[in-house]
Amino acid sequence: MKKSWIIAAIAAAMLMTGCSQKEPEVDMTKQTASQESVAEPITEADSVVGTIAGGEESSDISSLTENSRMAQIKELEAQAKKIYFDFDKYNIRPDQEPRVDYDANLFSSDAAKDLTIKVEGNCDEWGTDEYNYALGLKRARSVRDALTVRGIDKNRMVLISYGESNPVCTEHNRECWRKNRRVEFELLP
Repeated sequence: MKKSWIIAAIAAAMLMTGCSQKEPEVDMTKQTASQESVAEPITEADSVVGTIAGGEESSDISSLTENSRMAQIKELEAQAKKIYFDFDKYNIRPDQEPRVDYDANLFSSDAAKDLTIKVEGNCDEWGTDEYNYALGLKRARSVRDALTVRGIDKNRMVLISYGESNPVCTEHNRECWRKNRRVEFELLP
């Protein structure tokens, strides 16, 4: 009898001391050289190359090119379609297939072919934190696999789950929850 009370007390203590921090779950299946190195900040002194033959000063073309490339990446990212899911599901709905097709075409375009694609899984507020992080990761994997079937290299994609910690809508109704059950994309150089 004493033994069962001790076991019950230990189990209760373990349940009460569980982790409650919300940190995204990440699947780092790809590690590129660009992710391993740290970019140095561009200073004002770096923005001037020097003088040209006629004594004229010119701005640093590489920083202009980098700024325009980042703008192009953000524009491509804004064009990507979000993929929405049903409650407690991670399979891609038939009405979302055209969105996946569109994203596959976008990510295989010349402007995006050298970019890493961060596939971000999100959930509504229903369920435990742990469950929602796992569900978000399953949703991200489902979209990654669908993009792979459509010709996007699996090694270009990195998965992350935000669970319920990254809502786009914070009201407590069905329409809002529907908007939060999604996969989004971030494009990385």
